[in-house]
Amino acid sequence: DLIVHVRDITHPETILQKETVLSVLRNLNLPSHLLDSIVEVHNKVDLVERYKPTEENALAISALHGHGLEELKQEIEKKILTVTGKKILTVNINLEGPQLSWLYKEATVQEVEVMPEDGTARVKVIIGSSAFGRYKNLFPN
Repeated sequence: DLIVHVRDITHPETILQKETVLSVLRNLNLPSHLLDSIVEVHNKVDLVERYKPTEENALAISALHGHGLEELKQEIEKKILTVTGKKILTVNINLEGPQLSWLYKEATVQEVEVMPEDGTARVKVIIGSSAFGRYKNLFPN
């Protein structure tokens, strides 16, 4: 669904390495949407003083120090959701009904926040449009 290209920006041939990787990817005859949505990651920015990527849409990280990893995670999540046509939603459910079980079978449940006082829960899920449509039909309330 997605290509993440991580480069060591301290390497003296980092630009040549990028061109080589892109050439290999093009020769694999991958779908154009996959090549157009590559996430470009510049690693080891901790070794370059005040590093700023010159390439559009490149993310600067330091895997060693954790710098930029949250932004990278968000970018990957955003692109995966776009490519797969899925959404992240929070739905309120009654814990006495079959909704939670259905969501575990038909979606990716990320978080369940139980409200014990009224027997409900807020459930954060990753779900496709068709599955969400089925959910709404099965559980209209």
